Amino acid sequence: MSDNMHVTEEQILEKLKTIKYPGLSRDIVSFGLIKGIEIADDAATIKVTVNTRDEEIPTQIEELVAEAVKQMGGLKEVRVEMTWTQPQAAQPHGHQQQAPDPIELDVKFKIAVASGKGGVGKSTVAAGLAMMLHKQGMKVGLVDFDVYGPSIPTLFGIHDRPLVKNNRIIPIEHKGIKLMSMGFLVEQGTPMIWRGPMVHQAVEQFLRDVEWGGLDILVVDLPPGTGDAQMTLSQKIKLDGAVIVSTPQNLALIDARKGVAMFQKMDVPILGIVENMSGFFCPNCNHETHIFGHGGAAAEAKKLGVPLLASLPLVPELVQASDDGHPLDTIESNERLAVAYTNMTNAVLNRMTVAVEPK
Repeated sequence: MSDNMHVTEEQILEKLKTIKYPGLSRDIVSFGLIKGIEIADDAATIKVTVNTRDEEIPTQIEELVAEAVKQMGGLKEVRVEMTWTQPQAAQPHGHQQQAPDPIELDVKFKIAVASGKGGVGKSTVAAGLAMMLHKQGMKVGLVDFDVYGPSIPTLFGIHDRPLVKNNRIIPIEHKGIKLMSMGFLVEQGTPMIWRGPMVHQAVEQFLRDVEWGGLDILVVDLPPGTGDAQMTLSQKIKLDGAVIVSTPQNLALIDARKGVAMFQKMDVPILGIVENMSGFFCPNCNHETHIFGHGGAAAEAKKLGVPLLASLPLVPELVQASDDGHPLDTIESNERLAVAYTNMTNAVLNRMTVAVEPK
């Protein structure tokens, strides 16, 4: 841009959209880090707020912002007002320090998707989240830790066995997402009657022996409840956050509350609550009916001090598509679902700048 051209706030904002948050493929504008742009007397002031525990991140972003705006030309001076805050870790009663991370994964961030009880659509939410993260340009994996009732093979319509190369399990790839599930390793319909130590062993194998290959985010679909798999996972790797899935009715929310408490005790940041099956829209008149109640998850999230990430509608086509092995196609093609899942994914990513310490 020529030095004699007037630079506008909109032009600066567009330029800042080219700056990626360090360690992620998402830009700092969509993360909500830019709090203001002021231009006066050929001088620009960009106000940036970063919430992170990593002291190097604010300096990196400040330098990137200053350099990018200076490259535009047309300004005599560029000032960056950087505000750096650090998230305060919750210390609930009975808090226990998480054990050191004994298993190193070639993964930048690990997000658990959990629920206090079964039947709330947790696995579909996990699959939809993984797809939307991939659509935003990230390298994504989805691992199914429900050793008793794995859902990922059914959701993706895949029942093949993964390849093994150099004693490493190669994840099955579908729609650009790397998948791993106990359902890929056992015959369909085979009952899994495992005790605690066997669950521990299976979880460790999925972490240690799978060739994930440099992922940005690994979405971990946990079994419902607060059992061995959840405890083992939290002890074996450093989870960067947990998403709790519930339906609006009080019975599900009671169990969701237990899930939040468990992760807090394991020092896992709670990214927020997702209310699934929030409302049904009549295909004829578009009237919304709250079959399972309304507002329960929002009230519970406020009570627990965590955000409500999204309210996902109940869409019968998605139920059938999940049984048929192609729910992601329905999430993409149904406008209401696509918007809801996109908003949920954006909310998760925005929370990660607060709850996650960048690597």
